[in-house]
Amino acid sequence: MLMCNMKFFKENKNMKKQLLISLGVALIFSGSFAGEPAITEAKANPASPVIHLTNETFKQQVFNYEINREWKYAGTKPAIVDFYANWCGPCRVVSPILEEIAGEYNGKIIVYKVDTDKERLLSQNLGIQSLPTILLIPAQGQPQAIMGALPKDQLIKAIQDVLLVR
Repeated sequence: MLMCNMKFFKENKNMKKQLLISLGVALIFSGSFAGEPAITEAKANPASPVIHLTNETFKQQVFNYEINREWKYAGTKPAIVDFYANWCGPCRVVSPILEEIAGEYNGKIIVYKVDTDKERLLSQNLGIQSLPTILLIPAQGQPQAIMGALPKDQLIKAIQDVLLVR
């Protein structure tokens, strides 16, 4: 389908840029509208302890950035917030690992997920620019962000060092 004369694209940089932008937009929209139902409220899959958040439920359950200028966690248990997108390959690698961690640490920590494509305002207000971004939130104190896909053993070490410190 994409048969083209590469010499033409080398000579015409604007056409090359337009093609790359078009392909990027197509990839983004193909992942964003993959037929998944929109999440309108925080909910947990009965088979999974992971809770999906919207902008409004994030402000209720984690941090209301509209009211507070300084960080004030609304929860009582340590938490992980996974900022992801369905089209993001590294996000798809981390997702099952976080599902396992949520099950293993059920009752000790809360694992939240935020779809950055659906919750653009939240992502923008928190300055999320890299995916996946995993926010580690201790019950008391300041959150710490991890960018990128980490293996399970490194995520568990971060949980032990940041969230479950006694």
